[in-house]
Amino acid sequence: MRLNKFLAVFIGICAFLIITLTFSTESFAKRKIYKFGGGPAGGTFQFMAGGIATYGPVKAIKEFRVLAGASAGSVENLRAVNSGKYAMGVVYSGHVFLGKNGMMKNDPTKYNDVLAVSYFYGAPAQLVVRANSGIKSAMQLIGKKVGVGNAGSGAYANCDMFFNHLGIWDKIERNAMGYNDAATAFNNHQLDAFWLFTAFPSGAVIMAAQTNDIALVDLGADAAKSGFIKKYPYFSKLSVPAGTYKGVNYDTPSFQDSCLWVANSKVPADVVYKLLSLVYTDEGLAHMRNVKKTAKAMSIKDGIKGIVTPMHPGAIKFWKEKGILK
Repeated sequence: MRLNKFLAVFIGICAFLIITLTFSTESFAKRKIYKFGGGPAGGTFQFMAGGIATYGPVKAIKEFRVLAGASAGSVENLRAVNSGKYAMGVVYSGHVFLGKNGMMKNDPTKYNDVLAVSYFYGAPAQLVVRANSGIKSAMQLIGKKVGVGNAGSGAYANCDMFFNHLGIWDKIERNAMGYNDAATAFNNHQLDAFWLFTAFPSGAVIMAAQTNDIALVDLGADAAKSGFIKKYPYFSKLSVPAGTYKGVNYDTPSFQDSCLWVANSKVPADVVYKLLSLVYTDEGLAHMRNVKKTAKAMSIKDGIKGIVTPMHPGAIKFWKEKGILK
């Protein structure tokens, strides 16, 4: 008799657990997925998107999931977020501005559904050459083999813009490739130089400096002399500090764009607000810095730095509560 009672209780408990687990699994499976466009392997974009998607409190959200997706970079993310293929993404402020105003190269489309969420970091232009190359200006790249970034990336688009402004885009041997591939090609003497548009220190440049004596070209001088920043005012001046890379013991003037977190206009405001509320905490920002040191630029104080286009309603609510927006 006792055995029968025990079996009945045991079976009841098992049934309860099965039902509970089934509903929990179904609930998990039915969570809405929001894709977050990052960038190519080795690029900071991918680390930023992945950092948000893998943060414990974000993964624990019951209502929805965030999944980081690889992409070519800024320009592809702009288009993918605007179309809704990605709910969110990493895009340069300049591309958001140009896209909103129908000013992208060979693309008059107005990307009005891409709204700013927050500032990630400043991304400076960097041009790597060999220390014994004698190349002191981008103008000396004529006839050279140059890595110009992945097609569809912000690096490629900004290289195209800058080199066309200088009048050298069609006078170099262009090689469209990601940073790590460019560093490898540079190490194998298949490239004379390679261009990056990313935060420093870059792992790809560190890789190149381990095999070669490298130098960085003074792009600040080229930009100033040619009137580049005056024409494109969303760029700002900065220098890559001496000692950032092995053997480069001098400050290197350059220019930068702001790297932003953006979201499609149709993403619910409470989703964006929830993510900001989790990421922009002491713990969340520490997690981001552990993922990529570049995230040290992220803070409440600089949360909307570099944003010159409309913001997402969820972001407006969050930054107003923090006293950053009036």
